Amino acid sequence: MAKGVKPRVKVPKSASPGETITIKTLIRHKMESGQRRDKQGTLIPRSIINRFVVDFNGQNVIDVTMQPAISTNPYFQFDAVVPEAGEFTFTWYDDDGSVYTKSRKIKAG
Repeated sequence: MAKGVKPRVKVPKSASPGETITIKTLIRHKMESGQRRDKQGTLIPRSIINRFVVDFNGQNVIDVTMQPAISTNPYFQFDAVVPEAGEFTFTWYDDDGSVYTKSRKIKAG
């Protein structure tokens, strides 16, 4: 597991059914391309967030595959239609097999 990884999400606390909301996400992650060397000349292993998935009440909202050129601390902002009260689940997948998850509930109203 990469050190210092911290996912953050911003979701409104409530929305009317059918309303479009804006969601913002950021994950603090160093992102190593696998092409740099340490002070001893040893190749630093590749470590990037390679996939980002968002589900709402078990239904997929977005699924993004990322490549090595993705920046450090990837930020995503997107709109989603909220059909009902429920829970968003945000999942980031790391090359080293680590999975980082955050959930946020949203009320109807």
